[in-house]
Amino acid sequence: MPHFPSLSCRFMLLSLLAVCAAPALAQQQADRPPPAVVVVTIQAQDVGLTTTLPGRVVASSEAEVRPQVAGIITERVFDEGGQVKAGDVLYRIDPATYDAAVAQAEAAVTQAEAQVRATGREAERLKTLSSRNIVSEQALDSAIAARDSAAAALQAAQAQLQSAQIEQDRTEIHARLSGEIGRSMISPGALVTASQQQPLAVIRNIDPIYVDVTQSAAELLDWRRGHMATQIDADGPREVSLTLADGSGFDQTGKLTAAEPVVDPLTGVVVLRMEFANPDKLLLPGMYVQVEMPTGIAKDAFLVPQEGVSRNRRGQPTALVVKPDGVVEQRVLTVLQDQGQFWVVSDGLEDGDRVVVVGLQSAAPGTTVTPQEREAAAEEQGDEQSAADAAPAGAEEKPVE
Repeated sequence: MPHFPSLSCRFMLLSLLAVCAAPALAQQQADRPPPAVVVVTIQAQDVGLTTTLPGRVVASSEAEVRPQVAGIITERVFDEGGQVKAGDVLYRIDPATYDAAVAQAEAAVTQAEAQVRATGREAERLKTLSSRNIVSEQALDSAIAARDSAAAALQAAQAQLQSAQIEQDRTEIHARLSGEIGRSMISPGALVTASQQQPLAVIRNIDPIYVDVTQSAAELLDWRRGHMATQIDADGPREVSLTLADGSGFDQTGKLTAAEPVVDPLTGVVVLRMEFANPDKLLLPGMYVQVEMPTGIAKDAFLVPQEGVSRNRRGQPTALVVKPDGVVEQRVLTVLQDQGQFWVVSDGLEDGDRVVVVGLQSAAPGTTVTPQEREAAAEEQGDEQSAADAAPAGAEEKPVE
């Protein structure tokens, strides 16, 4: 019958094995090099702060085309959706009635001119006879009054002719604004009236073009305080950029031109107006866009890569910093805003700190690591990849038999 060692003997044997293996394991851990991490050395700098605001595109100028006289539309001259210039003829109204009014007014002017000539001659004749004491002073006064009355009637007839000519000219509807004209709201043959509610067409100037954005009153106060500081600094940010509805950027920069001097009591926002050049007519009125507007300058701030910032249990942003002796230290940061691939940090870091961006799992606070700058690590990785690509295809390692 086989003999098995007792339970106490086996426990003693395992204990002896553990005691013998402990020094070897400790020696192995001591010989292991510190884990390698990739760091980025940050420097203090002045960073321009921005804010993103929603907005709508509006035309820089807009004119609704309406008739000033009544009549039947006989012709539409322009091409819908095309470009027109101020003074171009857009519509023509049947001018027959207005031509007749002009002819009647011209006849009235001719009649008044004849009356002026007749009364003038009469007044001159009576003035000569009065100098010879042939006619009374009363007859002369009556002749002069008739002459003056005829002259006034002539002026009235001329004014009536001018009014009739203005009405006649308005049978041709002209563009009062240069820009892009939309579709026609009415067709030839339709009856229109003077100053009707429905416009015949709308002309819009979209180069340059405006973007109206809304901003809360509190943000506007902060922006104005920061913007005043940037105005003192000649190198401060002054322009605004635009992001289209599809997420792409607009290739033209704009500028703030006006701010509504009143706060909406219902929403608590202020309307700001930006102006952009629009040479390609890419922006159209009514489009939804986002405007990135400068709010000020953060002095001596840091641009920290976003992959190097995490959150602790309290939700505070933190970063792991490698000290000169290689020991990792955790810092609590004050983040102002994001800017592309970076966080703008105002407090928690010092000039020249090395922030861990790769290898965060191996860089616990208090551990010793081997830091390597991101640029050097990228070059080393590229060299290894080039060497691997340059190796001959037949140089692969054969399996051990």
